[in-house]
Amino acid sequence: MYHRTVAECMTKEVVRARRDMPFREIVQLLTDNDVTAVPVVDELGRPMGVVSEADLLRKSTARVDLSGVSPIPDLEAWERAKAEGVRAEELMSAPAVCARPDWTVVEAARLMAVQNIKRLPVVDEADRLQGIVSRGDLLRIFLRGDDAIREEIDQEVLRQTLRLAPSQVTVEVDEGQVTLGGSVEFKSLIPVIERLCRSVDGVVSVVEHIAYRTDDAPSSAGGP
Repeated sequence: MYHRTVAECMTKEVVRARRDMPFREIVQLLTDNDVTAVPVVDELGRPMGVVSEADLLRKSTARVDLSGVSPIPDLEAWERAKAEGVRAEELMSAPAVCARPDWTVVEAARLMAVQNIKRLPVVDEADRLQGIVSRGDLLRIFLRGDDAIREEIDQEVLRQTLRLAPSQVTVEVDEGQVTLGGSVEFKSLIPVIERLCRSVDGVVSVVEHIAYRTDDAPSSAGGP
């Protein structure tokens, strides 16, 4: 099966900040380009970190509220250091968590989930910035057409990978939701079919109504 890569999803024209870019220029950069974060690069174009609106807003959080109406919790030392920063390299979240162009969408999504981040700078073998991929970019695979999903499941999963005859398993796809029917020889094959269908790009869910003729699933050990 073919999985879409980061290179196919990423934005190649990347808005970026110099490491010495002043605070107000960063704010202007975000505003002018209608983005919420930019990678900060060194002199060789290698990402050092990412500076976001959240990083910049610490400047406001650190201000004393003279009205006393809304008590602001004390900032931790690292937060206060960022709030006092004036250049991109002082304000950014670092180090930069990056992806490679040849990663699959699944690999990039997993890294975002583990790191709890919204975007990944994409770098080449020399760690130079090549693009940026966001959560929204990865979600676009779920806009893939139902016909394309059905074709891939039918041809690549059922016929090429599992060597099943066209009449054995039926496939219906509606808004990315896959419904499987038909009949196979062995019960143990059903979870394999379901797992492979779930791995197809654009699949939202899989429901199976596949019958079987032989129960070859290992029985669980009973007794005390």
